[in-house]
Amino acid sequence: MYKSIQLLDKTFRLYIEAAEIDRAVSRLAREINRDMEGARPLFLVVLNGAFMFASDLLKEVTVEGTTVIFTRLASYAGTASTGEIKELIGLTGEVAGRNVVIVEDIVDTGRSIAHLLEMLKARGARQVKVAALFYKPDALEREVTIDYAGIALKNDFVVGRGLDYDDLGRNLPDLYTLAP
Repeated sequence: MYKSIQLLDKTFRLYIEAAEIDRAVSRLAREINRDMEGARPLFLVVLNGAFMFASDLLKEVTVEGTTVIFTRLASYAGTASTGEIKELIGLTGEVAGRNVVIVEDIVDTGRSIAHLLEMLKARGARQVKVAALFYKPDALEREVTIDYAGIALKNDFVVGRGLDYDDLGRNLPDLYTLAP
């Protein structure tokens, strides 16, 4: 753990330590295990950011019949949302009739989740739930329900635990916020 880090031209300070994040992941896994018992859930992991969360979460999900597929969306350039959702890798599996859990690193504006919810509904998913490690209530522009909500954040730019600044910082186990 570092008190601060430098990524390219930006300095970030420690915001949330890995131990607190790990506790949130374990809580979410327990909630999913309880709610999805017998549902044979399909976890849709949103790359690139959610790879660390998905890995940690799915190690603790014990529901029988769990399967995992991936999609890759992009909506950020630097430290700001572009307002546009680009599907870089489409869904890699069939969702019709399935109970789907979207695994997302962070929900801020809600545009990406809204896009996925519409797409999954159109493709015939039976039920769709959202699991987000982090979320920013003050940044929401779309009304979306986060069924498994990890840690609420201020509306600041963050890196670590899968989140990046121009592809740097994803590997950090702690979460860092942009220093003033």
